[in-house]
Amino acid sequence: MALPPSTANWHWKTKHVTPWARTWFTQELTSLVVKGDGEEEASINDLTTFEGDVELGQRKSKLITIYDCRVELKWTGRTVEGSDVNGTLVIPEVSHENTVDGLSDYEFEWSLDTAASDTINKVYQLAKTKLRSAIEEKLSTFPKALIDTHGKDLTVSGEPSPAGTPQNGAASPARPASAAANPVPAVAAKPAPVKKAPAVNTETVVVTGNFQASASDLFSLFTDEKRIPMWSKAPAQSKAEVGSEYALFGGGVRGVYKKLTPGEQIVQTWTLNTPSWPSGHYATLTTTFAQESSSTKFSLVLDGVPLGMEEETRRNLEGY
Repeated sequence: MALPPSTANWHWKTKHVTPWARTWFTQELTSLVVKGDGEEEASINDLTTFEGDVELGQRKSKLITIYDCRVELKWTGRTVEGSDVNGTLVIPEVSHENTVDGLSDYEFEWSLDTAASDTINKVYQLAKTKLRSAIEEKLSTFPKALIDTHGKDLTVSGEPSPAGTPQNGAASPARPASAAANPVPAVAAKPAPVKKAPAVNTETVVVTGNFQASASDLFSLFTDEKRIPMWSKAPAQSKAEVGSEYALFGGGVRGVYKKLTPGEQIVQTWTLNTPSWPSGHYATLTTTFAQESSSTKFSLVLDGVPLGMEEETRRNLEGY
């Protein structure tokens, strides 16, 4: 039976939308043009670099924008005499923290590629003042655009189903009085067929690293429910027993422990609660620890990653 919207929207879900975000930044920022007191003007000409990740999360019926990006732009201008002016702009951090929370101001790293002169410097100052303000105003609209475009993919609607398709749990139409007087003998319902998870073409993703900690300590850090939030920064459910279920990142990652060898290896099923991950599909994550003299080498081998999600999944594992 389907969960009611109030329950379904309680769980943590995310959608990765970095490619869409790059397109948005390109289209919106390159449309900006500002003019000075005379005929001089300045504008954004091109977005040359867009690094970072952009996600939309949904938890407890609330949509949360999650992003931290580095943006490099080409800006151009024109002097009152009609001479062209060129330069670059780097914004090291465009994030939820400085756009929505206001925890820090934007940093704008301007450079001028054209040889300086009085008229060219006037255009340069125009870019660093009016064009900067226009950019900040445009960036303030990004969270709403992100939610408006992708929020519907995460939130379960409480709207009635289309005509002729009653929702699960909806009352059946009342039977006529004559039918009620002559009830039809009950027929035992056939058990619903078990749906198998669809076949998925997959690849294997491998991530390795080295920690200045013992193998036994790392094993505990990866499996202890009280210690996992130290690195995941989110609630966790974990009981280090074979056959027990676990949940990380507020339910964004789930699975079952299949093999646990303290200080040596963890084998667990692994699934993402995101629209892009095939429903019902589980990969297998094998984490291996190799104790050295003063550190521990480890490897994460995720077998069963759907084709097309290799790089996204690799970034998620590296984020561990």
